[in-house]
Amino acid sequence: MDPVPHANTNLRRAPVQQRSAERLARILDACAELLDETGYEQLSTRAVAARAEVPIGSVYRFFSNKRALADALARRNLDSYAERITGRLAAIPTTDWRGAIDAVLDEYLAMKRSVAGFALVDFGAPAPEDDPAGDANQRVAGRLTELLSGHLGHASDEELPRTVLVCVEAADALLRLAFRSDPSGDTAIIAETRVLIRAYLAQSLD
Repeated sequence: MDPVPHANTNLRRAPVQQRSAERLARILDACAELLDETGYEQLSTRAVAARAEVPIGSVYRFFSNKRALADALARRNLDSYAERITGRLAAIPTTDWRGAIDAVLDEYLAMKRSVAGFALVDFGAPAPEDDPAGDANQRVAGRLTELLSGHLGHASDEELPRTVLVCVEAADALLRLAFRSDPSGDTAIIAETRVLIRAYLAQSLD
């Protein structure tokens, strides 16, 4: 069987067969479910193995500890986010940058409300002692810069990555506040976040 490529570079060992890739997906799915049920502090590799119905050795084959598990889940979330945005952008005119930004925000909100484990682990692990939240935001900003510049035909010069990073940092702080105030997301704060991001981007995209 041909090797199965895997984009997640945080793995101890990348899966090389379809069966291994499916087992890895089950492990990450189990991790996400348990995060919602027990939180990060109570998460354990043994509980993940039991939920995924795999031997504990299968978990350690890919991950050294629960932190590595959460980080891999965060990276999978980012890949999924990028795929969802790409699908949305296909239906948005390349001249409609506001529509593109709405798609970016709306897909994040949809994942926040529906994807297992996302409330605790979106694009970065919840205990980032050796991977600060800023690094996660840098990864998000880099991916969004690539997607938006490609869709809008806007050259990805030095200014655009910095502009997108500022938006990501601002939206991250405001949306954390929105979901801290209301488990479903405070609609007024979300609306204000949209206004703020649009106003800031208008300086360079209008």
